[in-house]
Amino acid sequence: MSERIEKLIEEVKNLSVLELSELVKALEETFGVSAAAPMAVVAGNSGATDAPVAVEKSEFDIILSNIGENKMGVIKLVKEITGLSLKEAKDLVDNAPKTLKENASKSEAEEIQTKLKEVGATVELK
Repeated sequence: MSERIEKLIEEVKNLSVLELSELVKALEETFGVSAAAPMAVVAGNSGATDAPVAVEKSEFDIILSNIGENKMGVIKLVKEITGLSLKEAKDLVDNAPKTLKENASKSEAEEIQTKLKEVGATVELK
């Protein structure tokens, strides 16, 4: 990154929230752009019967909802999945519902969910 860009970033870091808001508005007006997240445009008929197109999630948070009857099996599996120590895994299981992993791929989330269900735990993917 150039020195000029680094200096600019440092200046922006020192702005108050109000000043930053004013800067964003000024940049939008000057360059004719919007800082809002872009919306996906679906091509096709513009009829009233068009259903919205759902975008499939690619990343999931894996949440241990209920440990079931096999607490030791769940603790061992949580230790394996998360890389936590045995004590940390036990604490996580004892305090369920807890998030085991964030931003896991779909295949990884489904694999972990299947393994935990096999030992009797209940898992949510969000």
